[in-house]
Formats: sequence, structure tokens, C-alpha cells
Amino acid sequence: MEGFEQFVRLRYTELLHTAYLLTGSVAAAEDLVQTCLLKVMPRFDRIADPLPYLRRAMVNQRTSWWRALRRELLSAEPPDRAGPDPTGGFADRTALVAELARLPERMRAVLVLRYWEDLSEAEAAEVLGCSVGTVKSQASRGLERLRSLLEAGEPQRRAR
Repeated sequence: MEGFEQFVRLRYTELLHTAYLLTGSVAAAEDLVQTCLLKVMPRFDRIADPLPYLRRAMVNQRTSWWRALRRELLSAEPPDRAGPDPTGGFADRTALVAELARLPERMRAVLVLRYWEDLSEAEAAEVLGCSVGTVKSQASRGLERLRSLLEAGEPQRRAR
């Protein structure tokens, strides 16, 4: 149990950042990390490399939540965005996270693992259980789509 506690102390913030990018919400990120840590805790000592294992668990759990939520949604329209933010850098980051949340689950997971977690294509493919080619194509398409979403929202951000 001491190994698990030490791992959580060392990696919790890193896991929380990844979860935030996967979910787009601080509360949902905290729930995601806690849920996955609780699932992993009983067998933690048998896991050879817990960080990639937990990343995979978070991607899978987020996908499960998304599927369940998708069945419950009454409207496909996203809620209104928050008002202007006086701190430009924070607003840009918020816009990036908001647009990231609009991407499909797999594409978002690839971008988070490749560019936030700084995993190689092979490591991301292993975490996601797909081929390196899938990671490459999803990253390429995801970056292109993210750029176009951010550019489309740029006039709105300048007007604020």
C-alpha cells in the first residue's frame, strides 16, 4: 500500500492535468482520476508500469462516461461559453481546452497523450490499444481540426 500512496503523491497532479484535458472540466477530471485510482488500488502491486496503465484506464473510463452521457443528452447544442476573461493567456488556454472538448474522443485522447503527456507515437498507440498509423492519422487530423476550430473562433475572441 505504501507504493501506491507514494505513486499517488508523485503523480496525482500529472494525472489530474491529463484528466482535465480529456474531460474539459476540473470537477470531471478529479472524478476521473479518483475513479481510476480506486479501480487500480487493489491490484497496484501487480502492475508493472502504473503510469501508462492509469492513462489507459482514464481514456477508457472517459469514453465509458461519454457514451453513457451521450445516451442521456437531450440537446446536441453545447452550453453557452463563459464571458470574456481579462487575462489573455488564460482565455487562449480556455479556448484551446474548449475546442479540444469538441473533438471526437479518440482524436482528443491521441492529442492529449502525444502533445500534453509527450508520449511517442508507439507509446500512445500502446495506451490506446491501436496501431501507430492510427495515432499518426488521428494526430494529424486532430491538429488540423483543432486549428480550424480555433481560427473560426478567433474573431469572437478579438471582439470581446
